[in-house]
Amino acid sequence: MTTILTIFLLSLGVALALTPVAARLGTRWGLVDKPSRRKVHQKPIPRVGGIAIFLAFYIPLLSIFFYRTEVLAMVVSKPSLLWLAGGSVLVFLMGLTDDVKGLPPRLKFAVQGVAAVMAYCGGLQFSIISLPWGSTVSMGIFALPVTIFWFLLVVNAINLIDGLDGLAAGVTFFAAITLLVLSLLGKNYLVAVGLAGLAGACLGFLRYNFNPASIFMGDGGSYFLGYMLASLSLLGSMKSQATVAILIPLIALGLPLMDTMMAPIRRFILGRRLFQPDKSHIHHKLLQMGFSQRKAVLVMYSVTVFLGLASLLVVNMRNERAGFILATLGVCLIVGIRKLGYLEYLAVDKMIGYFQDVSDEMGFNRDRRTFLSLQIAIGEARDTHELWARIVDALTPLRMDWAELRLNGSRSGAPPLDTDTAYTWNSGNFDGGKAACRQGIMAMELPLVNQQKCFGTLYLKKDLISDPISHYTLRRIEHLRRSIVRKLTALESEPCVKEVAVRSRQIAHGSKPKARHPEPLIPVANAKAH
Repeated sequence: MTTILTIFLLSLGVALALTPVAARLGTRWGLVDKPSRRKVHQKPIPRVGGIAIFLAFYIPLLSIFFYRTEVLAMVVSKPSLLWLAGGSVLVFLMGLTDDVKGLPPRLKFAVQGVAAVMAYCGGLQFSIISLPWGSTVSMGIFALPVTIFWFLLVVNAINLIDGLDGLAAGVTFFAAITLLVLSLLGKNYLVAVGLAGLAGACLGFLRYNFNPASIFMGDGGSYFLGYMLASLSLLGSMKSQATVAILIPLIALGLPLMDTMMAPIRRFILGRRLFQPDKSHIHHKLLQMGFSQRKAVLVMYSVTVFLGLASLLVVNMRNERAGFILATLGVCLIVGIRKLGYLEYLAVDKMIGYFQDVSDEMGFNRDRRTFLSLQIAIGEARDTHELWARIVDALTPLRMDWAELRLNGSRSGAPPLDTDTAYTWNSGNFDGGKAACRQGIMAMELPLVNQQKCFGTLYLKKDLISDPISHYTLRRIEHLRRSIVRKLTALESEPCVKEVAVRSRQIAHGSKPKARHPEPLIPVANAKAH
């Protein structure tokens, strides 16, 4: 116990001493975080506080080797801890490099994955998971991927919440204290020493990082803290008794983990890049609700402390009581998500509409397959008369009231077509001309163009008051337009091919081709088709 307290105080003192030094060096070297639209600070602030956190964690741990204690014996008996230390150094250097010159997201994920594999090689792995009701699950071949996922999740969770002054360091401090108490209860002193050093480093750094902050930890600090939390929480759960082992760090780190899990879901639903930063994290939501930076951070501190106390209760309870606490936490989680506005992304009507769109595009919908057959029929038309008949067949299931097809232009060198020539159709007594003056009429003008030419225009009208359009109508109208354009393009090329073939045969037989006026590309009926 004395060693654990000593490590905590030493880490606290080193962090208090080195953080101002890191701030001065960051300012001198130009390693500052400049204000931007996504940032909440108003002036450049040094972002190399991770150096002070890293040194404040490891320097006190070296003192263990100068005294013969029980903790020293534990460290010496576990040379595999060198893998853990190597992984932490790797992610810290990667984060520091990202602070200096920036790194692509995929490279950072790859390095984090390598560091996770290093921890796995050191024995930190999800080989067996204890469940709340007392049974266990062997992970088998899934031990490595689950371990990597855990490290990636926690590392990026701490990084993502590092958006307000003192937030990441404070949340890490309270989570480390919670895990420290749990380690002491389980007599896991080796893990307790590491958590004491982590808590002391965070608390000393908070002296300069709390609002208004004079220094940021940067990616070097957040990645290092996340990696150590992932490692020490996993190491502690491996040594715990048959309780809710893996649920303890999950509950204690619930706030950053929830924020991290929501981020890719939110970005996927909104059609954004998964790695694109946004201002929809929990701390951003609190600011949008009117909280100041300081109050928003204190709210998130309170949630972290509450989750820590809940994890302490769960570890000392069994079966029904533990299940009741977990159910209560689940209800609180849902209420919190709803209060923050995250359920708007998962509203039932929006999700139903999304899955309807997906099923329609993939052809699961029967009406979509039927309309596809009509598109195929359009592609099989032999001339414009037949093409128009097929178009009318396709307009019927779309419940259009009136349509007109005007074709203009011809093959190069051919006389222009009469612009008054058109095909028209209506579903009954609908008057396309008079209807334009009525309210509730949807009128559409669809240019029939490809990349090189405009073949004409398709006009559509529909009375939305008497018969609203369906969820898929506009999408299928666009599919119809593209099918018409493809067929008109094919009809344009067919006469040219036949004419070239005939003239080639005439030349081959020694006869001179007859001079004649070029034929129009698309024969259009002057009479209106009803």
